[in-house]
Amino acid sequence: MTDPRRTSDRPTSACPMAETDAPRPAGRSRRQALAAFAAGAAATMLAPGVVLITGAAPGAARPPGTPASPAQRWGLLIELGHCADGCARCVEACQTEHGWHAGDHGAHDPHWIRLVSATDDTHGRTLNLPLMCQHCAAPPCRDVCPTHATFRRADGIVLVDRHRCIGCRYCVMACPFSARFFTPGALTDQRPHMPRGQGTAEGCTLCVHRIDQGQIPACVEACAAAGGGAMRFGDLADPDDPIRAALAELPTARLRPDLGLGTAVHYGDL
Repeated sequence: MTDPRRTSDRPTSACPMAETDAPRPAGRSRRQALAAFAAGAAATMLAPGVVLITGAAPGAARPPGTPASPAQRWGLLIELGHCADGCARCVEACQTEHGWHAGDHGAHDPHWIRLVSATDDTHGRTLNLPLMCQHCAAPPCRDVCPTHATFRRADGIVLVDRHRCIGCRYCVMACPFSARFFTPGALTDQRPHMPRGQGTAEGCTLCVHRIDQGQIPACVEACAAAGGGAMRFGDLADPDDPIRAALAELPTARLRPDLGLGTAVHYGDL
């Protein structure tokens, strides 16, 4: 049976904001052997019967078994001017949703989303910048993965198949945003919808389990509930989506445009 999560990750949308993925070279025999090893090793680390990532637009859940659509390109718009000083609702919501905690593994602590202080040298203005996986159209983490554990769904969400991950940490080193993490120690407080694997890589999933159920990411929901309204989520490939209208009206920027990664997170007031 075809896994709907691993359908072609090369968008075919004509929308200029839905960048096209570069083809990957065919896997080598060594990679195939590593993938087989990873599948067996991971099975001993995770609870029996647990699915690591399960499956569309907000308000329209995708039917079970239906592949992600390349006509969609999920992304975020974060208006930094609306991020209140001292507010960490987005971080707290992510921790609650996925069960990761700062302080569990010392220097190896995961931070699926973290707040970075950014200072404007010209005006002396300091901003709190929520930083997470940027869900690139051409993700470096995927390109260096020897077992194809890191993959990009057809709708642009970058994920890790922990059954394939061998913990080599190449993706951690390749991410220019320091948004990929390695989990070395035992894990507690696991979430049934998003179990984590000891000795594997992980990072922001854009709350793929919520998206596939027609909901918005937990960080966006928490920000709205707090009254900040700094985070917006939507389909960047849909010209009628409100996020597209906001991007057309507001001056925005993306991190490291010089790398040509086609990131899906846009920042306003940056």
